[in-house]
Amino acid sequence: MALGRLCFVLLFSYLGADAKLFTFRNDCEVTLWPGILANAGKPQLANGGFRLPPHSAATIFAPTGWAGRFWARSQCTFDETGNGKCATGDCGGALRCNGAGGVPPATLAEFSLDNPKDFYDISLVDGFNIPISIVPSLTNCSGAECTADLNRQCRPELQVTSDGKVVACKSACLAFGKPEFCCAGSYSNPNTCKPSVYSKEFKAACPTAYSYAFDDPTSTFTCQGADYSIIFC
Repeated sequence: MALGRLCFVLLFSYLGADAKLFTFRNDCEVTLWPGILANAGKPQLANGGFRLPPHSAATIFAPTGWAGRFWARSQCTFDETGNGKCATGDCGGALRCNGAGGVPPATLAEFSLDNPKDFYDISLVDGFNIPISIVPSLTNCSGAECTADLNRQCRPELQVTSDGKVVACKSACLAFGKPEFCCAGSYSNPNTCKPSVYSKEFKAACPTAYSYAFDDPTSTFTCQGADYSIIFC
């Protein structure tokens, strides 16, 4: 099936030749609303979010040095002024997140566009809502992904439901708030904070995604000179 094309091109006067192209592709059977949150001091892209119908794509540019995160919002309803609510990943009831983060649990694609190398990962540290893949344009760079639908295998104590259906799966940290799950307090280093039975289940389903805070060795990826596709489902 041919993809429809939506074009969102964010223009910066200082983009230059090193600007990165992000292509967002919705392979799901339902409409999604990607959310975008820049790190402190970095410019917001596309006003923080947009609508992405099923089997369509959108592109935006990010300047060199940009850092932030992308995620999918699901089951959203917005009025003509852009106000509303999403069942997962909601960012304050607005179509354009404009500096607001998404309410967890939400699967995150995180980027730091450094010079010369970019760093990126998929994070399940706060939980999961929609499968996401990061695919670099260069074949010599590794991608990161969580393509399994963790909602289907989510333990009852971690489930987030809407209209009787599981729409997201919390991490143990988000669900219970205990230091041993959140790598906080006396557990705030990799020697004391170890994988839990919950994070191990996430890791088994999505081996290249962050399953808990200190899951760095198998979850952080680098590339130089690539553009990136963010693929949902």
